Amino acid sequence: MTSETASSVMVVDDEPGIRTALRANFLRHGWRVEVASGVREATRHLEGKEFDLVVTDIRMPDGTGMEVMRAARESSPSTAVILLTAYGSVPDAVNAMRDGALDYLTKPISFDQLQAKAAQVMKQAKQIPVVEEAAPMGDIVGHAPLLLRSIQRARSAASTGADVLIEAESGTGKELLARFIHDSSDRSRKPFVAVNCAAVPESLLESELFGHGRGAFTGAVAAKPGKFELADGGTILLDEIGEMPLHLQPKLLRALQEREFERLGEGRSIRVDIRVIATTNVSLAAMVERGQFRGDLYYRLNVIPLSLPPLRERSEDIPMLAQHFARKYAAQVRSNPPRLHPEFIERLQSHSWPGNVRELANFMRRILTLSGTTEIDAGCFEREFQGVTAPVIAQQIAAPAMAAGTPFRQVERQHLESTLALTDGNRTHAAEMLGISLRTLRNKIREYGLPPRSYA
Repeated sequence: MTSETASSVMVVDDEPGIRTALRANFLRHGWRVEVASGVREATRHLEGKEFDLVVTDIRMPDGTGMEVMRAARESSPSTAVILLTAYGSVPDAVNAMRDGALDYLTKPISFDQLQAKAAQVMKQAKQIPVVEEAAPMGDIVGHAPLLLRSIQRARSAASTGADVLIEAESGTGKELLARFIHDSSDRSRKPFVAVNCAAVPESLLESELFGHGRGAFTGAVAAKPGKFELADGGTILLDEIGEMPLHLQPKLLRALQEREFERLGEGRSIRVDIRVIATTNVSLAAMVERGQFRGDLYYRLNVIPLSLPPLRERSEDIPMLAQHFARKYAAQVRSNPPRLHPEFIERLQSHSWPGNVRELANFMRRILTLSGTTEIDAGCFEREFQGVTAPVIAQQIAAPAMAAGTPFRQVERQHLESTLALTDGNRTHAAEMLGISLRTLRNKIREYGLPPRSYA
């Protein structure tokens, strides 16, 4: 590395031994190096200066590595940031990656390991464009800083071939973000194949993912490729990955590690070139702790963790989203977009939207369909919400309390029906409220003979 092309690095750590060792190693490899013993000193160094790389401890007496990262990014958005963390602060490092850090290393580290990671993240950082409101965002609508930060991180992830795990609440747009990553990558002209792991019956999921040979099971009259084969060259989306049965997780782990698998009922291995994006609305880390999800599979999926903010944390986007859905649904029925009164927008922004963007979209479609007017005002909001909630509340008030000795199945069925009514038939929201999986909820609906179309 010549002096003309020497990269610059700032090392931030409160331990003098680590600072000295890293400084010496970076200098030996031709870097220009500055060191800081804490957050305050690092912030002073960053004023008016730009560094190609910042290597910072995550926990220091006068602050955190996240503060250093933010100061570095304010000075130069393309600065790559690597966090150094003790084992116990790994969750902090993962959260920092969601906020924009490019990677982390767990102490103790070797310099060869750090050097390799530095080359990797600096290449990533150079490929991150500055995100502006007009930057292409696929079908994702909004300009809130939290959303733009997620988009920037997703765009960075798209430039790599790494697998991605998107953890976010239901209705925030996880599949849209997955499609955005695919469309922004060099695989965009190849297939994007989505599989909802909760929607496929457990007995068929292996065949759905990996395919089957002729005669593999009753009814398998011909060989059939699975979703992994169909996605070859492109991207496979494993939606609701937390619903993956434990007995299938070892086969999925091998497919992720080796990009190789066998069809059900066949012995030959099939190799594929794919990127894997998994989404979930639950904490996989918590599922690992409860023994409900394999730890090795979680860490294999969680190469690049991404998230999306819930709508309540980006309420400034609600006017734009409301206008977007108004135009979209008006176009579908070939009518002029309605006028959304300021008072109506205020009501939208004051609502918590537990179902996030999906709930807002459904609400806007309902308003446009049922209001019969092109002037959408606060009264439309009040009437629609009263119309949705009043019957449910009245039903709950009128329903007699269950007498002691009522059969458990009867209690469970009524509770299930009440919860589904409260969520307007939204199974995902009902499952979250009841603390059960979406697959369990579907099984209960079938078990009690509830009308499936009412609870789609």
